[in-house]
Amino acid sequence: MPALGMAQETGKLVRWFKGEGDAVTKGEPLMEIETDKATVEVESPASGILAGLTAAGDDDIAVGRPIAMILAAGESMPDATRTSSAPVKPTSPVAAAASPTAPVQAIGSGRPSASPKARRLAEARGVDLSRVVGSGPGGAILQEDVLQEDVLQAARPVTSSATEPALWRAMAENVTRSWKEAPHFFVFREVDAGSMVEERRGAREAVTYTDLLLRCVAQALARHPRMNCLAPEVNIGLAVAVPDGLIVPVIHGVDRMPVEEIAARRKEVVERVRAGRLRAADLSGGTFTVSNLGMYDIDLFTAILTEGQAGILAVGRIADRVVARQGSAVVRPTLLLSLSCDHRMVDGARAAEFIQTLVGLLEARPM
Repeated sequence: MPALGMAQETGKLVRWFKGEGDAVTKGEPLMEIETDKATVEVESPASGILAGLTAAGDDDIAVGRPIAMILAAGESMPDATRTSSAPVKPTSPVAAAASPTAPVQAIGSGRPSASPKARRLAEARGVDLSRVVGSGPGGAILQEDVLQEDVLQAARPVTSSATEPALWRAMAENVTRSWKEAPHFFVFREVDAGSMVEERRGAREAVTYTDLLLRCVAQALARHPRMNCLAPEVNIGLAVAVPDGLIVPVIHGVDRMPVEEIAARRKEVVERVRAGRLRAADLSGGTFTVSNLGMYDIDLFTAILTEGQAGILAVGRIADRVVARQGSAVVRPTLLLSLSCDHRMVDGARAAEFIQTLVGLLEARPM
């Protein structure tokens, strides 16, 4: 079972596209997995014969557990696998590679890891441990986590958790964990958007303001590697609203693309999100996130960090506002930006330098 998120412990096998004994080709869709973020297709890592399936549709499986083997030409199943359903070490690449650093949850226990005090307190106060985000080692639930959930539970409207979509529950857990663990701070900046308006008006392709933003953000990240998590590539996640919650697909290598290619890639990945046909690569490797609510006529908001990233840029609408120019009041199209940062990765000065670079790129005259 692959790890498609930093905090992912299990994945749900939705279906196999191939069956026991079928020939598979490297790169073709092999199975469909539902994670805490989305439903994605996982491609075969090798060519050969699919064998030794130990999981079926709707099974929840711990990250890292072998669930199949791909046999090369002339290979056969080890004798042990013919008489036992226990996972075995394959002689060829497994159907999905495991993340060596991902936490693994015991199969069959059905109980989240929690301290004895936390369990006793949860029982006494009627707190559902499956809703609690643990802050202890390996995500273990501690007594203070139960107390916090007890307060949140009292403030919630009375609803049935069974009616909440799985994606929405997972989103709530992810942002809660990020808000608790990452020391957030925020910087704000107003941008003269006249150059963006001019460039979009003259664009020959279907270029949106989001595409222009992505291009400038990528160029700014390339100049400020700490804001990009010191990663070798600039891979930007784009927050996309869907009926059941929020998904953040990743566009890889944005700093190397012209704006027309960014527009095409953005359109392609958003269409896959809304069609529920994401690929594993669409959810991995993100180094920074952009969340744009301008299309909803929002002026300014702050966003919660994506886990493992140093920053997320929250973008409002472009609107005409009265501003001072050379001692006179003029009306200009302006844009309000809010940058949320993880203080463990960047400080205020570096965040300000990044915003300065970004604003300079956004306000530059189109080439």
